[in-house]
Amino acid sequence: LFSIQVALAKSITLLALGDSLTSGLGLEANEAFPAKLEAALQSRYPGLKIINGGISGDTAADGLARLDWALTDDVSGLIVELGANDALRGLDVSQTETALNAIMAKARQKNLPVLILGMKSPPNMGPDYVAHFDSLYSRLAEKYQALLYPFYLEGVAADASLNQADGIHPNGQGVDVIVSKVMPKIEELIGKVP
Repeated sequence: LFSIQVALAKSITLLALGDSLTSGLGLEANEAFPAKLEAALQSRYPGLKIINGGISGDTAADGLARLDWALTDDVSGLIVELGANDALRGLDVSQTETALNAIMAKARQKNLPVLILGMKSPPNMGPDYVAHFDSLYSRLAEKYQALLYPFYLEGVAADASLNQADGIHPNGQGVDVIVSKVMPKIEELIGKVP
């Protein structure tokens, strides 16, 4: 029992590297995904801190470009939520995959467990693009033995009551849905922290 309490008390810092869906565009700071996730886990993991590393408009390549300075020495696990802007802009899927691959490789070098929050391509990109894009997250998870939550906006996308007026970004209630659905994977990630 003592060792369990020690484990729960140890400080764990997770970096949520992402775009506007992580940063909480259009929301108060305490309504953003990292803040709500940390609050939801605080009772079980009092030493847990989740850094909001989301920047609106970021592509996977942008996330990679700032990864080195975002991965401070206290970071013990990584949550990656990138690719939505790549798909919205119709960027070459191989470009997105190369950037995400490099992020995963850097995490592996630092022995950091990773949870990938997958994304889906808008259907208007055509069936070939959609198939190639939508499968890239499972390819990466398999290659790096990372945890995968297949679709970050599961249960929220296309539900007007859970999104802001733009129909793209979740509102506070939408973030609550995401947090509750992603929670088991986050706890698995915490369990992998050395």
